[in-house]
Order: sequence, then structure tokens, then C-alpha cells
Amino acid sequence: MTKGSHVKPLSLTEEDVARLLSPADAVAAIEACFQRMARGAVTNKPRYRLPLDAGALAVMAASDVELGYAGAKVYAGFRGGARFVVLLFRADVPELVAVVDADKLGQLRTGAASAVAAKYLARRGATTLGVIGCGWQAESQVQCIRAALPGIERVVAYCRTEASLRDFAERLGAEPGESARDAAECDVVVTVTPSPDPVLRGEWLRPGALVCAVGANDGHRRELDDVVLERAAFVCCDSVDDARLESADLIEPIAAGVLDWLEVHELQDVVAGTIAGRQSDDDVVLFKSNGLAAWDVAAAAAVVVRAS
Repeated sequence: MTKGSHVKPLSLTEEDVARLLSPADAVAAIEACFQRMARGAVTNKPRYRLPLDAGALAVMAASDVELGYAGAKVYAGFRGGARFVVLLFRADVPELVAVVDADKLGQLRTGAASAVAAKYLARRGATTLGVIGCGWQAESQVQCIRAALPGIERVVAYCRTEASLRDFAERLGAEPGESARDAAECDVVVTVTPSPDPVLRGEWLRPGALVCAVGANDGHRRELDDVVLERAAFVCCDSVDDARLESADLIEPIAAGVLDWLEVHELQDVVAGTIAGRQSDDDVVLFKSNGLAAWDVAAAAAVVVRAS
């Protein structure tokens, strides 16, 4: 029996991740991850949650043999906050490579996934980005999509708390919208909120819009109304298996007959060129993001390479 390696694992802090992984680096790492997923080199385990006192312990894991790593993200979430960590292992020997604090890592990989969707699915010549939600996750959505789409000239943001909106707009170089509709009338529209009820109405979307729905991943909250799904000419997600468990934005419209699971594709196939995705500049397109452990492994590996 092979004994475990006694090499001391790297311990990487939130500050290390922020210093070592830029938004552009994160986009490159996650795009490559989608390519490996399409080649069948990645095995991804959907998130599961265990109850805690007034909170939950979430676990999600993936192996990426082609990249050479496997790992798990574990986090304890409570109403007052959460603590995230990624355990990164080598895929060929029993070696724990790194323990990575993963709040910043998760923020970047989530923004990077939307950026990959924007790179492959936004209409040609997209120049405007709308963001509904002004929290921690919204920051990397703007940063990463700007990295992937250098043609973005204008960002419109909206959230319900005016002070947060003004601060976000100033820090990210965005225009504060007067309503969610202002943000929705852009070429790329990101919803990244904790709202239990829809914050985006399909009637607000202009022809050609790409919607990246990021905020809801527990199977009970929705950011999109049914009209978004009715208008969408192409719908994709990060993982259909995960979406069946976590995406109320898809589960409920499908149960109501608005959509069928056979019409829900995976972004990896668009990245690989297996399916076309957008057919016309006027198509409304949807990417539903839940978050995959494979992205955490890829992003953590990118940080480790830069730290070595």
C-alpha cells in the first residue's frame, strides 16, 4: 500500500489568492476547465449540505485528471457569514498539495464562469453590462466580464440599498441605475442577488441580451421570472445534474411546462464547439450558473502554480 506523502502542504490565505490570481487569470483557468470538462477529463460531485445550528456545512468535490489535481471545497455557512476552504490533492499520488482559503477564490471563479459565458454567448459587439445586485459576488462579475469582453464600455448596476449601490458604482466604475430595469436593458445582464423572488423580468430584456443568473443555487430561490425562459432561444447551465438539484430558475419553469430539460444544454459544449449556442444577434440567451467544484479545483491549482 502506498503511503501518503509527508510533503508539507501550502497554506494560502485570502490575501495570497487576491495577490496571485487576477480576474484575467481566473477567466483563463475556468475556460480551460470547461474545455477539459467537454473532453471528459473531469468528474464533478454535486454540492450537498449538512445541517448545523442555524446554518449548514456544504461539501462539493471534483477530480481533474488531465489537470493533475483533485479536491473538495468545504464551507460552513450561517446567516452572519461563511468560511470557505479548498483542499487540493495531486491526482496521481496521495499528496495534499494545498489548503486554500476560498472566499476570494470562489468569488473569482464564479465571476470567471460568467465571463466565459459572455465570451462565447454575448451578441457580437456587446458594449453594455448590467448587474442586478451589488454585493461581494457582483464585484468579480464586473471585473471578469470586462477581462473577457474588452469592448464593454458601460456598466449599469442596481441594488435596493442606495448606499451600497453608490459605493459599488464608485469602486467598479459603474453607473447607478434607478431600477432593476435599467440594468436589464444591457447587452449582458447578470443577476447576482440573495433574493427569494425574481428580480429580472423577461419583458425588460432587449433583443440579443445574454442573461447570466448567478445568485440562487439552493433549489428554492429564483432570480428570473418565467418570461425570461419563454424569451430565451438558447438555455445552458454549468451542469444539468446540478441544475436538477439546485436551479429553481429552471426546475419551476420546467415543472410548469415553460421549458423542458431536453432544451437545457451545458456551457462546456458551447466552449468545445459541439453546439453553436447563439444563432442570431437578436437571440435572448441564458446561462444559469450554480457553481462547480471543478472550478474551485482549477482556480486553486492556478493559485498554487503562481505560489510555487
